[in-house]
Amino acid sequence: MRRIRRILVALKDPTARSLPGLGKAAQIARALDAELVLFQAIDAPLYLDAGVVLAGGVRHIERGTRAVARVRLERQAARLRKLGVRVSVSAEWDYPAYEAVVRAASRSGADLIVAERHAGRHLAAGILHLTDWELLRRAPQPVLLVKRGGRYRHPRVLAAVDPDNRYAKPARLDREILATGALLASALRGQLHAVHAYAPLPLTAYTRGTLSQEVLADLQGRSARTAAAKLARLAGPAGISATRRHLIARHASDAIEEVAAETHSAIVVMGALARSGIKRLLIGNTAERVLDHLPCDLLVVKPVRLRAQVPRRPRGVRFLSVPSASAFY
Repeated sequence: MRRIRRILVALKDPTARSLPGLGKAAQIARALDAELVLFQAIDAPLYLDAGVVLAGGVRHIERGTRAVARVRLERQAARLRKLGVRVSVSAEWDYPAYEAVVRAASRSGADLIVAERHAGRHLAAGILHLTDWELLRRAPQPVLLVKRGGRYRHPRVLAAVDPDNRYAKPARLDREILATGALLASALRGQLHAVHAYAPLPLTAYTRGTLSQEVLADLQGRSARTAAAKLARLAGPAGISATRRHLIARHASDAIEEVAAETHSAIVVMGALARSGIKRLLIGNTAERVLDHLPCDLLVVKPVRLRAQVPRRPRGVRFLSVPSASAFY
C-alpha cells in the first residue's frame, strides 16, 4: 500500500471565500502527519502587443503575476501552519491546468492530489477536457475530488471493488482500493465499508431461451453466493465485517450510488484505468456517471507504477498576440 506523506492541493483561486478542498486536505494531512503543497497553475494566456514585447515587459509580467499568486498561497499556508500543518507553496506558469497539476505533483513527490469537482454535469467530459475529469484519467497518484464542504466527522468510507476483474482490471487494484480506504477511515476515525456490484444471472442464462422460474431462481442464488464469497475473500483480510459488506445485483454506478446514500458515506474509493480508444470511453462512462451523481467526495486510486499521462516538460506561458490597429483598416 502506498503511504501518503505529501498531499498536493490544486487551487484555482486561493482568495475564494470557500475552499472545501483545502480544508479537507488539511484535515487529512494532520491525521496522517503529511505535508501539504498548495499549488496554483497560472494557465491564463498573456495577450501581448508589439509594444510590450519590444519594451521587454514580458518577463516582468510573468514574474509579477507569479509573485502575486505565491503571496495569496502563502496567506492560506500561514493559516494552516498555525494549526500545526507542514505547508509549502508553488505557483507556476503552465497549461492546461490538469497537465500542470500532474506535473507539479510529480515534481513535489506527492502521494495524493486533492482538487475540487468541476461544477455542472460532465457531459462529453473526455472531449471537453474538464480539469477534474482529466486528473482522474492522467494522474498516476490517487485523486480526491471534493464535492462537499465541511469537515469529515467519523466518516464512512465506501470502497467499491470488483473481484470479477471486468475490463481487464488488475486484481491488485482492489487491494489498493481497500488499503487506501482503510488508511483514510482509520486516520479520520471513521468506518470502512465495501460494495461489490455483480450480475444477477450469468451471461449464458440469456442465451438459453426461456427458462423456468425455478431455474432462474437457482441461477440467481448461485450468482449471489459466488459474488458473496469473492467479496468475503477481499473484505475479510481488510477487517470489514459482514455487516459492512454490500452486495448489489445492479450496474456498478447504480450500486455505488445506492450504497453511498444508504450508508451516508463521506468518501467513495474506486479504481480507474487509463486506457485508449473505446475501452477508455466504456470505463469512463461509468466513472463519469458516478462523479456526477454521487452525494459525497470521490477518491480514485490507480494501479501501482502507472506513469503520468502528460508530457514531463512544463509548457510555460501561453502567449496570444493582439492585432495592431492597422490590421482593422
